Amino acid sequence: MPIHASVKHPHDDAPDTADAFRRLTTLPDGPERDAVRDRIVEAWLPMAERLAGRFRSRGESYDDLRQVAALGLVKAVDRYDPERGNAFESYAVPTITGEIKRHFRDHMWTLHVPRRVQELRNRVRCAGQDLSQTISGRGPTVAEIAEHADMSEEDVRVGLEALESFTALSLDAGLPGGEDGYSLGDALGAPDPALDTVVDREAVRERLAALPERERAILYMRFFDDMTQSHIAEQLGISQMHVSRLISRCCNRVREQVLRDPAT
Repeated sequence: MPIHASVKHPHDDAPDTADAFRRLTTLPDGPERDAVRDRIVEAWLPMAERLAGRFRSRGESYDDLRQVAALGLVKAVDRYDPERGNAFESYAVPTITGEIKRHFRDHMWTLHVPRRVQELRNRVRCAGQDLSQTISGRGPTVAEIAEHADMSEEDVRVGLEALESFTALSLDAGLPGGEDGYSLGDALGAPDPALDTVVDREAVRERLAALPERERAILYMRFFDDMTQSHIAEQLGISQMHVSRLISRCCNRVREQVLRDPAT
């Protein structure tokens, strides 16, 4: 049974499938029923693809959107009850649109966020698009969006933050305004190697303070001023060998004290 377009429907690409749906409800499961169902789905695919086209500018490929819309159409065909008296498109349009919106909600966010935040994002985005048609030269303010969308300013701020968080930048992405080849990953911090010595320094602090003044001065010059043993010997008027022995003796004494009684 061929399916033809009909002017009785509010959509130009809506075919007349009323008879096909009535027949579908009378057929048992089997090849004949599957064939009628497939013809109905095929007849309504142009409208499903048109609905998918409304979401093309939201970061998802059109081919993927068409597949999601087709899935929503199949669900609508399987769940539609012609006995209720409503035209099929009045049921199919919200079903297909809802399937597409669920796809964005469940699959397009890099990180999972609560549904409320997703809804705030959508309301803020729609309000911003509406206001951009009446405001020229600048973007709408938080207060303007809140008034237009009947939202609190706090909810608008949450929605604006979500707009910036829909997708995550790759660590290989170039830095904005940079032409030197540096990526976002190059700007990330790293653990300070000096953190590994914090515990050791705290452990020896009191022991170093208990050393004689000359030994403390020698250790300070060697390990903080990075002076050579020869330079230290010249500064103190003693031999380099004596400086070496003093450093070794002081370090061994402090090490033994820490190992013997680390808690004090």
